[in-house]
Amino acid sequence: MEPYQLTATQALAKFKDGSLTVEEYARSLLERIEKRDDAVKAWEYINPEYVIQQAKMLDHLPRERWGPLHGVAVAVKDIIYTRHMPTQHNSPIYAGDKPNVDAAVVSTLRTARALLLGKTTTTEFASTATGPKTRNPHDVTRTPGGSSSGSAAAVADFQAPIALGSQTGGSTIRPGSFNGIFAFKPTWNAVSREGVKIYSVNLDTVGFFARCVQDLQLLADVFALEDDDTPAQQDDFSIEGSKFALAKTTVWPQAGPGTIAALEAGAKLLRDRGAEVEEIELPAEFDRVPEWHGIILDADARTTFLPEYRFAKEKLTSLLVDHVENKSQTSRAAQLEAFDGVAALRPRFDAIAGKYAAVLTPSVVDEAPVGTEFTGDPAFNKMWTALHVPVVNIPGFKGENGMPIGLSLVAPRYHDRHLLAVSKAVGEIFQAEGGWRT
Repeated sequence: MEPYQLTATQALAKFKDGSLTVEEYARSLLERIEKRDDAVKAWEYINPEYVIQQAKMLDHLPRERWGPLHGVAVAVKDIIYTRHMPTQHNSPIYAGDKPNVDAAVVSTLRTARALLLGKTTTTEFASTATGPKTRNPHDVTRTPGGSSSGSAAAVADFQAPIALGSQTGGSTIRPGSFNGIFAFKPTWNAVSREGVKIYSVNLDTVGFFARCVQDLQLLADVFALEDDDTPAQQDDFSIEGSKFALAKTTVWPQAGPGTIAALEAGAKLLRDRGAEVEEIELPAEFDRVPEWHGIILDADARTTFLPEYRFAKEKLTSLLVDHVENKSQTSRAAQLEAFDGVAALRPRFDAIAGKYAAVLTPSVVDEAPVGTEFTGDPAFNKMWTALHVPVVNIPGFKGENGMPIGLSLVAPRYHDRHLLAVSKAVGEIFQAEGGWRT
C-alpha cells in the first residue's frame, strides 16, 4: 500500500512505529494530487513547498510534543479561514483574499499537529448555486456534489484521508454519498463555526469526510464531541438484537431507483444480521420541515449577504442577490413560524429517535447527476439539518450506472459518539455486502 492510500488511523500507526515519516507521507500525497488534479480538480489552493515545510517540522518534533493527529493530512473547504492560505469562497469578491487568521476548527487541527494540505473547492459561498470545477473521481462526467465538492472528491480519490466540509442543506451528506465515502454532520453547533463563512446561522454545521468511521471517531476525539452517557467503544455495538427505525420521510416520492433499491437492501442486511427494522412514519407536523428549512435559509441569508450585496452586488451570484432582495417574499410572520415550528419539533424527534439504535433514511435522491453545473438535490438532507441532529452517510451501495449510493443514519441531538459507534458496525456490513466498497 502506498502512503497516500492510508487512512488517518493507519498513517498515525506508521508514524508511531517509525516505519513512515511525515515527509515521506506528504510527498506521496502530493504526487497523487499532481497525477490526478487535472481530472478531479478538487483543489482551490495548494502550496507543495508549504506542505513539505510543515511535514519537516512535524518530523523534528520530540514525541512528547506530538498531538492526536500528528502528521495526518487534512483538506480544508475554502470557506474556512486558514493562515498562510487564501480563503476565497469561490467568489470574485474575495479573489486572492488571504486573511492571516485560523478558523477555530483549523486552530484545533494545528494544535493536534495535523498536516494542512490546502483549500478545497466549494460552490460560491457554499450556496447551492452552480457547481465549481470539481469532478466526481469515479466518473469525471458527473458532479461530486456540493457545496463541499473538493473536500469529498479529494478524500474519495485518495488525495487526502480526511477533509473539512460544511452543511447548510445537504453539503456534507450528499457529496459523501455521491463519492462513496463516509460523511459526518455532527449535532448543530457541537463544533465551533468561528472563522467559517456563515450562510445560515441557524443551519450551518461543520462536517467531516473520511474513508472509514475510525477516522471520524478520531476527529470526534479531537473536537471533544461527547454524549451525556459514556460513549460506546468502537467494537461494543452489536447489530444483533438492536432496533432501527426506517424513515422514508415526506420527500420519499422524489427517490430514484438507486435509492429505493439501496434502502430496501440496507434494511434487509440489518435484518439478516439479527436487527429489528421498523418502518416509521413521522407525525404530520414534520412534513413542513423541508418548507421551513427553506424559509429559515432565505431569512438568514438575507442578513448574511447584505454586506456583499451593498458593495459588490454585480459580483454576487443571482441566488444570493435574490436572498437579500427577498425575492421569495417571505414575511416576518412566516419566518417566525418556521423558526418556532422547527424548534418545537426538535425535542419531539429526539424522543422518537431515542427509541432506536439509529434511524435509517436516504442520503440522496439517486446517483450523482451527469454534468458539473448542478450539484444534486439536497431534498433528503434538509429535514435533518433543520432538526440539528447528527447524521452519518454510510457508503455501500451503487445505482444503475455503477455510481455509489449511501444511506444515512440519524440519531437524537448530542448522541454523536453513539451514532459513530453504530455507523462503524453498520458500515462494515453495508460495504461488505452492499456492492460498493470505499
